[in-house]
Amino acid sequence: MKLYDFLPCPFGQKVRIILAEKGLSYELVQIDLTQAEQRRPEFLRLNPFGRVPVLVDEDTTIYDSTIIAEYLEDEYPEPPLLPAVGSSALRAQARMWEDFADTLFTIQVGQLMAEMAKPEPERDPSRIQRFQQSIDGMLSFLNRQLQSQEFLASQFSVADIGFVPRLLVLNELGVDPSANRGNIEGWIKRMLERPSIQNLQGVTTQFLAGV
Repeated sequence: MKLYDFLPCPFGQKVRIILAEKGLSYELVQIDLTQAEQRRPEFLRLNPFGRVPVLVDEDTTIYDSTIIAEYLEDEYPEPPLLPAVGSSALRAQARMWEDFADTLFTIQVGQLMAEMAKPEPERDPSRIQRFQQSIDGMLSFLNRQLQSQEFLASQFSVADIGFVPRLLVLNELGVDPSANRGNIEGWIKRMLERPSIQNLQGVTTQFLAGV
């Protein structure tokens, strides 16, 4: 099994958490997006959209983190990262949370990261404030959803994993996810107890430090 990935990519990080949770070994092939390696012909043969991550499992090639997650759940079902088969409503809920994380939360945090990565004279304070407020609103929404439950879809699943990569960088971006949000605070603590996420946290810390 090979995973083509760029280490700072949140979607690749999601897949690496899933692989670690399932105890699957793989060869990591790093694709440096800063050097446009995703546009090389050999990579475009794997994913014509030129995006990471891409998983190659024997003769099967899959791209898009959500499709990769579905494939791994089907092919390597233990331990499960979706609620049990037969729990259709919970499985749908987990998938919807994963979609929320991928298409809204992760994108908004990425836009804030991009703005704050600019030299200070070039930053737009109004854009930064707008992104921070939007993220803050999403966190308050999540805090309400976590009332009286440990994880978003009753058990640790792709619903939670999708949020992890960008949750780990928020404090560096001027957003405290736990501020006045006891449910979020407990949720993050529970996730940080997992070795798969502890390992990712180390990579994220190095990236933010410019290593």
